[in-house]
Formats: sequence, structure tokens, C-alpha cells
Amino acid sequence: MKALFIFAASAAMTASSVAYAADAVEQIPQAPQAVEMPVVFSWNGPYVGLHSGYAWGEGDAAGGGSDDFDGWRLGGFVGYNWQFSSGFVAGIEGDVNYDWNKNSYAGGVDIDTGFSGSVRGRVGYAMDRALIFGAAGWTATTAHIDGGGFDDDDMLNGWTVGAGVDYAFTDNIFGRLEYRYNDFGNGSLAGADFDFSQHVINVGIGVKF
Repeated sequence: MKALFIFAASAAMTASSVAYAADAVEQIPQAPQAVEMPVVFSWNGPYVGLHSGYAWGEGDAAGGGSDDFDGWRLGGFVGYNWQFSSGFVAGIEGDVNYDWNKNSYAGGVDIDTGFSGSVRGRVGYAMDRALIFGAAGWTATTAHIDGGGFDDDDMLNGWTVGAGVDYAFTDNIFGRLEYRYNDFGNGSLAGADFDFSQHVINVGIGVKF
């Protein structure tokens, strides 16, 4: 009888130990599941692109009077961006363009601009795939008069300022819309002094590396 009691007590203790061990296993916390963080797009690095647009030019003669020189333009650009953890972006960019800003006068005289270019510093703020930026720097253009016994060229140098937005359609391809104002300063054609400036709208496509 005593042996039976000892056996029953041992069995009860064993069952209790097994139940406690099972509860302990169930109470072990599970490892947290890995959460995939969204990849944030970066504008850092070099890029190249092409743009086209329209320019509204104005020439002011030194002796008084002004005239409009409007036309289409086509060009290319190359640059480099540095993006900071705060979302701010700084960069440098150069571009070369050809402007069809032309005006014709009596006697077969034509005045137009041709090649233009600029080197600009850029600052902006990136909101993932959208980059809002401002830019300013040096710019230059060629001017030409022809016909009526005239044939003269000049290169004008000045400053440019503008703003725009770049948007990345893929990790490498981005589009651009920008406005800029170009003040080319003073020039001289056939002995006549003048100032020339431009308002420009550009639409472009670029490749980021």
C-alpha cells in the first residue's frame, strides 16, 4: 500500500513538471519579425540630359528703343549632385544651347543669337523622387548682325538665375521643368551698343548615374 502511494505521488509530480515545462515553452517570446524599410531615392551622383524650350529675348539699344527676339531653343546639360541626410541637395551644372532668337529689319538686316551656355550652382530639397531646386551663375551668348552691308558678331557675358523641379520616373531617368532669367549684359554690333536679356522655359529629360 505504501509503495502504491509513493508511485502515485511520483506520477503526480512528473505530470506537474511536464505541464510546467510546457507552459514555460509557450511563454518564451517569439523573435520580432523583420520589417522591410522603404528604399529612399537618392539624387547623389553625376547626370546628363537634353532639354528644349522657348526663350523670350529683349534687346535694348543704348540710344533708346527696344525690340523682342523670341524663339525656340535646344540644348544639353551635365552636372553633379551631393545629397545630404537632411534632404538638402547641392550641385553644379553646365549647359550648352542653341537659340533661334531672331529679328529681321528693312534692307535685309537680320539680328539673332546663336550658341549660349552657363555654369550654375544649384541648391534644392529632395522629397523622395521630386527635387525642387534653385540655380544661379554665369552665362554667355553670341549675337550676330548680317545683311545690308553689315556682318558682325559679339559675345555677351552676364548672370543667370532660375528655379525648377526634377522628377525621377525610374532610378535612372528623370524629367525636368525649369524657368530661368538670363541677363547677358552689354554688347556691340556694327558700332551700336545694346543690352540683351532672356526669359526661358525649359523642358528636359536626363539620365542619372
